[in-house]
Amino acid sequence: MGGIVGAVDYYELLGVGRTATTAEIKTAYRALAKVMHPDAGGTSGSFRLLREAYETLNDPERRADYDRGDDGDTSWEDDWDEEEDWVDESDIEVTVETPEPPRRGTRQRARPWPRTGSARRTRTFGPDPEFTPAMPRLDPDTIPWWPEVDPVERIRLVPPTGPGHGPAFGSLAVWLLMWVLLPVLTGSVWLIGLWLAVFAVVTGVTLHLWRNQLAASRTDREFTAEFGIRTVFGRPGAEEGDVAEQLTARLLGRYLTRLPGVRIFHGLAWPDSVFADIDHAVLCGRRLVLIESKLWLPGHYTADEAGDLRRNGHAYRGGGTRLPEGVEAFRDLLPEVEVRGVLVLYPNRAGEITTGEAPEVPAPPMSPEQFITEIGQWLAAEPSTVDRDLFRVVLGQVVRPEGVATPPRPRAES
Repeated sequence: MGGIVGAVDYYELLGVGRTATTAEIKTAYRALAKVMHPDAGGTSGSFRLLREAYETLNDPERRADYDRGDDGDTSWEDDWDEEEDWVDESDIEVTVETPEPPRRGTRQRARPWPRTGSARRTRTFGPDPEFTPAMPRLDPDTIPWWPEVDPVERIRLVPPTGPGHGPAFGSLAVWLLMWVLLPVLTGSVWLIGLWLAVFAVVTGVTLHLWRNQLAASRTDREFTAEFGIRTVFGRPGAEEGDVAEQLTARLLGRYLTRLPGVRIFHGLAWPDSVFADIDHAVLCGRRLVLIESKLWLPGHYTADEAGDLRRNGHAYRGGGTRLPEGVEAFRDLLPEVEVRGVLVLYPNRAGEITTGEAPEVPAPPMSPEQFITEIGQWLAAEPSTVDRDLFRVVLGQVVRPEGVATPPRPRAES
């Protein structure tokens, strides 16, 4: 592929586009050099690679050669320091292929990793296909909302379909009291007449309240019988490339199910879509969080006020997301619900991913630990509430609900 030498894309390394000006390249290099210089905690190998990328793209002729697929750079031969490692293995992998032996009668200059012939230098500055991130494990003692939640608290189904037990039992108590007062009123005809009138009203109200309450109880039982005690619906991706989804699915099941009212969904479609556009969703009460799971390069990720992603202080072009659009689509679908989105990030090679404070944007990046701490606290506002209507709407967006009978997905109003 043109513009990529040894699997390293210099444009991606500098965080600039292929049409970037010389001034933009220089600005990007200076900013990265402050972070990647060995004196600032970087490695000599990664800094040398950064400098090579800058020197190549800053020179018009070398840049043109690089864009054609031949960087034409041999300067590394002149300034090679044999006592200095080319890379730090935790940052950049190096594969060395043994060069062909020199022909008899000829002299061959010894040099590390020649660029031509059957020997070449290969550098990997990107995902490691052999690397699998570990499942994050949190100590419950470090989760602020953990002790505040009773995992066996009785689930409260809303919206209420009946008057509730209080009014029903209250009306019954008044009705019984009327019978207690009857012997006191036997000496007066007009009092008996008044008693009969009041008794008729109380009896009617009591019957009405209890009829509605029994119907509401039947509705609750039918809902419970249909979905049982299940808290997880749908299936995360099962392909080899769906590692991040599988990790997040386990993360949600291990920690957020402590909230009795939490319902977890995997593989959701946008309204009027038939594809799994959203990896996961968690509903608790009237709060819904939509989640995308990503395998990205190690580093420090943030989002600016506009929601644009940044890595190590620079615009991140190593991956994209449409989750903000999904958040807006679900806000339109459920206008009475608080909806937010989160990108849960895992490293795609050896290294650590950290995230900054989540700004008020539709889909900020978060580490798994930050997600459990902050989003768990947000959902714990109504830890034992299940909204039946909202549940059915969200369940209707699950692409593979595993045999659960789901209502037709609501159509957007034209």
